[in-house]
Amino acid sequence: MTAAHEPIALTLRDADATDALGAALARTRPAQAVVHLSGDLGAGKSTLARALLRALGVQGAIRSPTYTLVERYPLSAGGEAWHLDLYRIGDAGELEFLGLDGDEAVLWLIEWPDRGGGALPAADLRVELAVDGEGRSARLLGASAAGLAWARAAGRELAADL
Repeated sequence: MTAAHEPIALTLRDADATDALGAALARTRPAQAVVHLSGDLGAGKSTLARALLRALGVQGAIRSPTYTLVERYPLSAGGEAWHLDLYRIGDAGELEFLGLDGDEAVLWLIEWPDRGGGALPAADLRVELAVDGEGRSARLLGASAAGLAWARAAGRELAADL
């Protein structure tokens, strides 16, 4: 059994494995959650967010929020998923102009969360992605009780899928 402080370490050999992780996260998602996505440029943060949103039933284009900073997607189960990419902000104070009051958001997917300082909701789950040869590595870290349960459940789901 994984201890509370130990991450769930995963190897994502290809794009299909990243999609499988997104699907596992969607199937095991708590009703309300904040996910901080970390990793260098090209590590797969947007790809994972897109896979998770697609698995939650989002139809149509799922755009990267690189230039818009936030994209909002209605979820069939109610509420919205908010996908933020904070790479281009210079100061956490800039978030004030995005109108992120959070009432409609039941799922936050935040890329480059360190740039948001204390202006962001606390993470339930931290996902650290890195390039690993031809694929990616992922570490799931529960940052709350719900996030820890989510990381464990998603890890089990993914192991069953692969």
